[in-house]
Amino acid sequence: MKVAIYARVSTSDKNQDPETQLMPLRDFCIAQGLEVYDEYVDYASANDLAHRTEWRRLLDDAAKRRFKMVLVFKLDRGFRSVKHMHDTLSAWELVGVSFKSSREQFDTSTAIGRLLLNLLAALAEFELELIRERVKAGMDRARRQGKRIGRPKVTDRRGFNNRFGAILERLRTGDISRRKAAMELNIGYATLKRLLDAETS
Repeated sequence: MKVAIYARVSTSDKNQDPETQLMPLRDFCIAQGLEVYDEYVDYASANDLAHRTEWRRLLDDAAKRRFKMVLVFKLDRGFRSVKHMHDTLSAWELVGVSFKSSREQFDTSTAIGRLLLNLLAALAEFELELIRERVKAGMDRARRQGKRIGRPKVTDRRGFNNRFGAILERLRTGDISRRKAAMELNIGYATLKRLLDAETS
């Protein structure tokens, strides 16, 4: 059976590495005798569907029946809400694509399995809302204390361009990963990707 592997890490945590999800997923496929059609990796938050370009590519490939199953490390890697999960799984069911999480074991062909999936999705959504509330409270407190929120502005454009040129050369020689490059430049991964796309266009 051909499967699509999907991994997602949030750009808000610089220490995240998608390989933490991808390695056990590859091992799972080998153990189960599954054929990996492709790996789809996003660097974006669960709600940032605009920057989840690989997720959109996965949805397009699923609609074209290029694989029979979508495999994720955890349920919350794929879906941003219970409604999002239901809408997506309903669309996949029409084209014969199933869904599986290697961490949370469930069987959607049974009533108990569907109930467990709904409970897990609801808990994941609840946890995400709690995180949002904590982040918002922390930012509000920082603002009241007079602290600046967000990344520092690039005021020294010439200095940034020099550093970007050096990073670009290291990327071309394979001496540094894109994730590490974004950290050294103190910019988001999506911003780095746009700069690199501009270089190659």
